[in-house]
Amino acid sequence: MRILLIEDDLPLASALVSFLNDRDYVCECAHSLAQARALLPAAAWSAVLLDWELPDGEGLSLLPLLRRKLPDSPIVVLTARDQISDRIRGLDAGADDYLVKPFDPEELLARLRAVERRRSGVGSATMVLGNLVIDLGRHSVLVEDQPVELTAKEWALLRVLASRPDRIHTRDSLQDALYGMDDDTDSNTLEVFISNLRRKIGRDRIQTFRGLGYKMNASA
Repeated sequence: MRILLIEDDLPLASALVSFLNDRDYVCECAHSLAQARALLPAAAWSAVLLDWELPDGEGLSLLPLLRRKLPDSPIVVLTARDQISDRIRGLDAGADDYLVKPFDPEELLARLRAVERRRSGVGSATMVLGNLVIDLGRHSVLVEDQPVELTAKEWALLRVLASRPDRIHTRDSLQDALYGMDDDTDSNTLEVFISNLRRKIGRDRIQTFRGLGYKMNASA
């Protein structure tokens, strides 16, 4: 999952980027509205974390653009404002959730997982596909009740596929989930990870749609 963090508090931004990257997310940061607008076309962002107070304006002013460009991506507003009226304003402006600073980063991850499930229509963090059980909250995978060891990249890929099992994911969106903008990638790397993942969870669990991308197979 590639996350766009829009936050001008440099220590907080650095800590959140490190935290998310350490948990196999790909997080890039903008420190102003202008930087965010410049970064927006650079990737297929899976989620946005949006600070309310930015040096060049209110973060909420970016919500209409974010909703147009990323209609399926969850947006969580981060702010020190804790009044009910502020929360209502943020949600009415188009945010999916609202988190008051200071917050525990683990709660932020839980909020992201929750809004992603709501948007995808998946009711639980645990996905059961026959003999395959994927727990997105615990980062665990079982095949026939046996734990499966995945690399960080394999898990990042599976998380995207399992979070939206109803969707065909394009090559570009899956590459975005695996790499930062400054990473060097080989054109065949994605196929290698897909092949390794199929070997571990079952070849029929990931469908190929030639010319389109890949999708989780719920009926395999």
